[in-house]
Amino acid sequence: MVIEAKDTIAQPAKIEAAASQAQPTGWRGMLERIETRFGSAAVAFVLIAGIFGAVFSVVTPPFWGHDEITQFGRAYQVAQGQITPQKIHDDRGPAWGGDVPVSIDALMSYAFDDYRNNADEPDPMVVDPHAYDLLGAAPVSKATTQVWFTNTAAYSPIPYLPAAAGIRIAQAFDLSVGGMVLATRWAGLLAYLAIVGFALRTLRGHRIQWLALTVAVLPIAVFQAGTVTADTVTNALALLVSALVVKGLFLGQRLSRPETVAALAATILLPVCKPTYVLIAMLTVLIPPQRFGFGDPDRVAVWQRALPWATAAVGGVAFAVWMKIAAPTGDGMSLMRPQDQWGSVRPGDQLHEILGNPGHFLSVFGDSIARRDQRWFTQFFGELGFAYIDVPAITILASLLAFAVSIGVADRMTGARGANTLRTWLVLLTILASVAMIYVTLYMSFTPVGYYIIDGVQGRYFVPLAVLALAVLLRWMPLRLSDARGRIPSRGPALTVIAATSFALIAAIVKYSTIVWG
Repeated sequence: MVIEAKDTIAQPAKIEAAASQAQPTGWRGMLERIETRFGSAAVAFVLIAGIFGAVFSVVTPPFWGHDEITQFGRAYQVAQGQITPQKIHDDRGPAWGGDVPVSIDALMSYAFDDYRNNADEPDPMVVDPHAYDLLGAAPVSKATTQVWFTNTAAYSPIPYLPAAAGIRIAQAFDLSVGGMVLATRWAGLLAYLAIVGFALRTLRGHRIQWLALTVAVLPIAVFQAGTVTADTVTNALALLVSALVVKGLFLGQRLSRPETVAALAATILLPVCKPTYVLIAMLTVLIPPQRFGFGDPDRVAVWQRALPWATAAVGGVAFAVWMKIAAPTGDGMSLMRPQDQWGSVRPGDQLHEILGNPGHFLSVFGDSIARRDQRWFTQFFGELGFAYIDVPAITILASLLAFAVSIGVADRMTGARGANTLRTWLVLLTILASVAMIYVTLYMSFTPVGYYIIDGVQGRYFVPLAVLALAVLLRWMPLRLSDARGRIPSRGPALTVIAATSFALIAAIVKYSTIVWG
């Protein structure tokens, strides 16, 4: 086993020498204290994601986020204590949904028509901004009406808990329709700031924190954090698992007790947020047991080895139970497609096709990449909501600059031999399997039988996999950026990442606001 110098016990002479050194003062001293206590990237994240997430929450018209109408419907259902999917009557076919206030449904209906029927450029997409003010100023009615949200009824209540809390707070303060929508968005944003902020704090003192920051403040991630969607909590938990696996496995650092609790909790919660990321949650079992914050790290007890596996088993069982509960909703997913394709999405037939004729599935998979890979690349940085506005090219370039710098100065990973090499391969295989699950899930749940591509794949689905995928790359890539004296800089790259990601978000907001509002 390779033991790094920083993991050894310091000699008394070294301790005395360190204590006698003068502590830095001024800006340098303040920055060092921030890094030690909170982590520079965590502080930068809270500021960047907090400011720009709040801006997106205001500049995005109500219910113009990704599936925000159906996402809000499911969140409202959870807020009222209805946990499992509720089947509703629909003349078109099998359907699931629930009740929302009539005044909220009025704003939903107006937004639905508004973003589907747009004037040609240069006219703005929003036809009448005053209509949103009028509908948003209305009180939340006590009368309710039934709405369809089959696609989100399949999700467990876990990723909707922050949004549901926002709805309950809005009800307690008797906020208007617009106030409730905004409170729901802000509750999700606060959850994203808290979870991802904690994740970045776990990497304080390590340069890879800037790579995690770059992923966390991608325009698509911040946009989703500022709107109502289950992806907000899903992305946050995936980033938390990624940061803890990087710290415990790749950096070889012991997790603190709160970090260990967070790792075990995320192992249970992430699988029931979105099924495609269940394998990512299981990666916590690859962290060596002596690096968890419980027990004696020098003499690992049986329970220390068993605890991560037991937690993963709980997460797996929770995943299986919810999949069983939500399985019937797959029969109603075809209603999201054009009318001539209603009834064409049949998960059972698609599964039979995959198992009976895997060659055909692989052919469709290859055609999907050939026809859509550039689209997915752009969407990874941002296709903003149901306005379907791509972030500008300058945003993508700025984000790529942040990636290049943060990758170039990242830590050199430890333990590149033996069991750690095997664990690295297992992480890579898990990422590849998770990518495959994205395609298989959408092939079964959204793609019509006999369709020429796997439909519904979007670049934002790969964001939760990015940190771990790049960590594997860094594990095997020895190249790093260095200054003229051969040292890897830290302050300059950090400022570059902060500036580049902020610029990327500013450019994205300017374009979005210009096209949507004029």
